[in-house]
Amino acid sequence: MYYSNGNYEAFAHPRAPKGVDRKSAYLVGSGLASLAAACFLIRDGQMKGEHIHILEEMKLPGGACDGIQDPTKGFIIRGGREMENHFECLWDLFHSIPSLETEGASVLDEYYWLNKEDPNYSLMRATINRGEDAHTDGKFALSDKAAMEIMKLFFTKDEDLYDKTIDDVFDDEFFSSNFWLYWRTMFAFEQWHSALEMKLYIQRFIHHIGGLPDFSALKFTKYNQYESLILPMVKFLEDHHVDFIYDTRVTNVVFDIRKDKKTATQIECIRNGQKMSIQLTENDLVFVTNGSCTENSTLGDETHVPQFDTLPGGCWELWRNIARQDASFGHPDKFCANPEKTYWESATITTLDNKIPPYLQKICKRDPFSGKVVTGGIVTAKDSNWLLSWTINRQPHFKNQPKDQLIVWFYGLFGDVPGNFVKKPMRECTGIEITEEWLYHIGVPEDEIHELALHSARCIPCMMPYITAFFMPRTAGDRPKVVPDGCVNFAFIGQFAETLRDTVFTTEYSVRTAMEAVYTLLDVDRGVPEVFNSCYDVRVLLDSTYKMMDGKKLADIDVPWLVKWIEKKGMKKIQGTVIEEMLQRYHLI
Repeated sequence: MYYSNGNYEAFAHPRAPKGVDRKSAYLVGSGLASLAAACFLIRDGQMKGEHIHILEEMKLPGGACDGIQDPTKGFIIRGGREMENHFECLWDLFHSIPSLETEGASVLDEYYWLNKEDPNYSLMRATINRGEDAHTDGKFALSDKAAMEIMKLFFTKDEDLYDKTIDDVFDDEFFSSNFWLYWRTMFAFEQWHSALEMKLYIQRFIHHIGGLPDFSALKFTKYNQYESLILPMVKFLEDHHVDFIYDTRVTNVVFDIRKDKKTATQIECIRNGQKMSIQLTENDLVFVTNGSCTENSTLGDETHVPQFDTLPGGCWELWRNIARQDASFGHPDKFCANPEKTYWESATITTLDNKIPPYLQKICKRDPFSGKVVTGGIVTAKDSNWLLSWTINRQPHFKNQPKDQLIVWFYGLFGDVPGNFVKKPMRECTGIEITEEWLYHIGVPEDEIHELALHSARCIPCMMPYITAFFMPRTAGDRPKVVPDGCVNFAFIGQFAETLRDTVFTTEYSVRTAMEAVYTLLDVDRGVPEVFNSCYDVRVLLDSTYKMMDGKKLADIDVPWLVKWIEKKGMKKIQGTVIEEMLQRYHLI
């Protein structure tokens, strides 16, 4: 497997790998990474679909990319996916997946058309005082010291950040900035999370710093990701006769481990309550999604609090059983052993009549029933004790959603703090109580809150003990390589496999690890698109510096050595050069 860029290899179709007709594949889990791997096996590996077997513990595919209508609870989404132009592997995949709605078009085509015609941006990023504009005004409000701390983190080597937390590299000046407000609520970072992961995020999305305050950097699907992304992939795979096996929990993959060679020889699983095993040869390729951010998710309802379930989940136990066999298979407990630091809670709120939407329209400044962008991303109640955020994507968010209803996604980053209106932590609240807290922060008169929460909305809370497990501080080897050293027929895929430069908690990461795994094990003769090289582009660095400093010139920065250098030597040395021209172009001088 090797990396490439440009369109030379992007448009190429590789030859069939040697011996592919004698090979088969077993994919554990049916989340985005696993479905993507199956698609790459067919498209680029040219493996027959009937040779591909997907083993799924649940009764339906999709993993964390969910979106369902429960007959007893209503519409449910545990989360949403933010995407951008440079998800190179994701778009490489979806330009080959046919749309379910538009004949002759791909999923990428319809996504591209939608976001061209209706570009995403927010008109209200944060509120205060129960629905009033917090007037962050697109500014980062970073002190010069805090800006220099970001720059220092950007240039720090990975190994110098192993096992360090965000708290270790920033101080109170940074944590009081709008930058941190935008960052932590958009990506769900806590101060005890990995400084390395934050650095990777800054480098990965440095080209979007200017779009962070208003979400103009983002693009969204037409519907929830289950209907917009997962179902077209499932249809593609079913059309190629891929074997989906549900109600099957894989408990272990057994290896024959020798000095320089690791071979998966057996899959142990429980199907319909019965233990069984699948014997493997080197021609049987195994792809395991190790770990899951939505494992042990539990739902509440209007009158019941979701359970905080920290018992060993199936995917974590599978990874533990694999990891016990060799150190190269990673260290799952680094991520899943402290759910108090990896959980938060979300909720799906459905409005049922016309009483709540006017409050939403007042805040987002758009008609939520227009079918176009509504909030353009999350709206954060800056003064919320729960640090709650909510968003309304394009409506309808589900294809069969009633036209007079809105689907709102809500989450609270601080689940153990009493609310401002409901004097209880979010993790102890029912759906009605969560709705009441939300209605309070969007400006509903206090004497009307309970009645509206009771009759004008439905709320399904969801507790997720491991939702930010991949952000826990880590060191080399904690996440296993996509294909661990010596493995001949086995790969890890998904958010807890290790690849170069990309960032977890993204659809791109799942698809990238899947692509790398397939290309490595099958020896596909086509390059994997490298991560977009924005952090190596001096133009991007200059532009992001100017925007991060809210329009300051270099000479305005209160860093004595820099000012002194600019005044005495710098300007004379660059005068009349392309360096001066570039600094002027990006407003730094």
